[in-house]
Parts: sequence; C-alpha cells; structure tokens
Amino acid sequence: MITALRDLGTGARLLGRGLTLVLSNRSLLLRGALPVLLTSVLLFAGLITLAVNADDLVAWATPFADDWSATLRTALRIGVGISLVVAVAAVSLLLFTALTLIVGGPFYESIAEEVEDRELGGVPGVQEIGWARAAWIGLRDALLLVLRGLAWAIVLFALGFIPVLGQTVVPVLAVCVGAWLLAIELTAIPFVRRGVSLRDRRRALRGRRALTLGFGIPVYLLCLIPFAALLVFPAAMAGGTLLAHRVGAGR
Repeated sequence: MITALRDLGTGARLLGRGLTLVLSNRSLLLRGALPVLLTSVLLFAGLITLAVNADDLVAWATPFADDWSATLRTALRIGVGISLVVAVAAVSLLLFTALTLIVGGPFYESIAEEVEDRELGGVPGVQEIGWARAAWIGLRDALLLVLRGLAWAIVLFALGFIPVLGQTVVPVLAVCVGAWLLAIELTAIPFVRRGVSLRDRRRALRGRRALTLGFGIPVYLLCLIPFAALLVFPAAMAGGTLLAHRVGAGR
C-alpha cells in the first residue's frame, strides 16, 4: 500500500516536471499547444452537445422508469446521466488525444527528443519515426485503444443503472480507466522511438500501474477543463516521456 501511494505521488510529480519543462521553454510549449488548439474545438463541441442533449438521451434509455415515482425515477436517471457523461467523456478524450498525436506527430516527437536529451542525457539507438509512420502507428494504436474504451464505456453505462454504485464507484472507475488508456497513448512516441510495440508498452506500464495512474489521473481530469489542454497536453507529453523511461523504455 505504501509503495502504491508513493508511486501515485511520483506519477503526479512526473506531470509536474513536464509542466516545469514546457513553461521554462516557450518553444516546447508552442510546439505542443498548436495541434491541441485545432483538436480542442472538436472535443468541447462534442461535450457541449452531449451536455445539452443528456436529459433526452437518458430518458430514451430508461423508458421503463416512466411509471415510477418521481423520486425513484429522478434518482435513477441522475445516476444513468452521470455514467453516460463520464463514459462518453472518456472515449472523447481518447479520440481527442489520438487525433492530436496524429496531427502533431512531428511536434511531439521533437518534444520527446528534447526532453530525453535534457533530462536523460540522450538515449542511444532511438529511431526517427517521421510523420507518415507516426500517423499510421498512432491511427492503428488509437483504434485499438478506442475500441477498448468503448467496451469499457458500455460496461460503465450498464453499471450506472445500479443504485448507489452507479453514482459513487462508477465515476471513480471511469476516471481510472480513462486515465490508464490516456497514459498508454501519451507514452506512445517514446516507446515507438525504441521500437516497442503497443502490447509491450501496455505490459511495461502494467508493471508500474500505480505510477502510471498517478501520472494519468491528473492529466485526464485537467484535460476535461475547457482549453486547459493547451498547457496540460505539452506538459503531459514531456511527463509521458519521463514515465516511459521510468517503466522501462529506456533500458
């Protein structure tokens, strides 16, 4: 338990270190923020659309509760609404991250390279990815991760129908799942530069699960704040490079 708590704190500090790096270098911040600016508009347009139509979607999904008492019906639909929002937010954030990495592949590869040179003294034997290869790898990996995210979204949405559990445990679980998948995406570039596959990347991160969640959870929550990703995403790319090295990419 103590080790897990320590790793959670260390993971959060990796994000803090990434933030320090990009704030001390305007070039890193600008390179990381430009692709985010393009994709953030799409992300928040989708989330706003969901928020506006959430009541109608929840009512459509729970027709069996129309004849219930007002109290029970309201309690159920609030729980289902919360589950719907957190599940869709998780998938949307994965799509946002994937699209941002594809659009800004060369920018983020340069950030990873600079962080490795400054913080790790350089890493011998790394591969230059190039935009076309980075885009293909990003698209392929993103598809697999989004499908996994959709599967979890269905499970979490179904659990939202369970009283109490749906309003307490499910949102926390959704954040953890979203943060985990997000961390896998954010460490893609430093792992790919070393020729590490998605399967091996997941295995390495799974070996330091608490460290990975300590990094991924604050990134996930902060990226839900409108346009905070303009600062958080470049910092997360820098921190994700350090995380990849910690869990074994640099060995």
